[in-house]
Amino acid sequence: MKLAATRRLDAPRLALSTLTVLPLPTGRVDRRTAATAMASAPAVGLLLGGFVSAAGYGLAQTGLDPLVVAVLVVALLVLLTRGLHIDGLADTTDALASYADRDRALRIMASPEVGPLGVAAVVLTLLLEVAATRALVGSHRWWELVLALGIGRTAITWCCLTGVPAARPDGLGAMVAGTVRRGWPPVWWAILAGAALACSNAFEQSWWPATLRTVIALALVAGLCALLLRHLIQRLGGVTGDVMGALCELSTAAALIVLSAR
Repeated sequence: MKLAATRRLDAPRLALSTLTVLPLPTGRVDRRTAATAMASAPAVGLLLGGFVSAAGYGLAQTGLDPLVVAVLVVALLVLLTRGLHIDGLADTTDALASYADRDRALRIMASPEVGPLGVAAVVLTLLLEVAATRALVGSHRWWELVLALGIGRTAITWCCLTGVPAARPDGLGAMVAGTVRRGWPPVWWAILAGAALACSNAFEQSWWPATLRTVIALALVAGLCALLLRHLIQRLGGVTGDVMGALCELSTAAALIVLSAR
């Protein structure tokens, strides 16, 4: 009984230890566990969103300028994710920008060095996230910040759907690629859209603008992932941990931009 209860926690521990800074023991790691962990990535995003939103709300009460609060919120998010997603964005950008063949592009991606285009991609993406977060902070839409991080993490679920191959025979991509059933994205669309509807009814004068923004953000992330995954599979042969990080960071920025609109 105790062993069975412990194994039920393997997937949540794997999701939290992979997608956050929490140093949790992972327990059993196999493709079945990886499937559940990656399917629950948006839940981890909502958890991260709740934490950074609470921290941002506390900082805002001290009288700090909304821009300063936004920078600190984004910095906290980078810290809580160990910078893995922005590292993946930099490495994936360098690999794609190299115009090298598949094997050399994968070697570039695995290299610890970062090129100028990788740096530029990280800086511009973080600037967009800060600007969008500042708009949410300035209008006190903390719950939309939470939703944006949940929507952004749906990219990880997209990267692990059945039929998506791994670019390498080892590493994170090989363990999680192709493990998640294709029914999971619609489940998360329903959950996140429903959460937007409930929160907008509770916190907004009208339910439809925020709910519409959420639906648009979900559609945008789905389209972005579909297009980029198609290109990356053709270019690299599949996904890697860096690819998942890159798509997560880009999707989070896209969701923040859409939700910050009025």
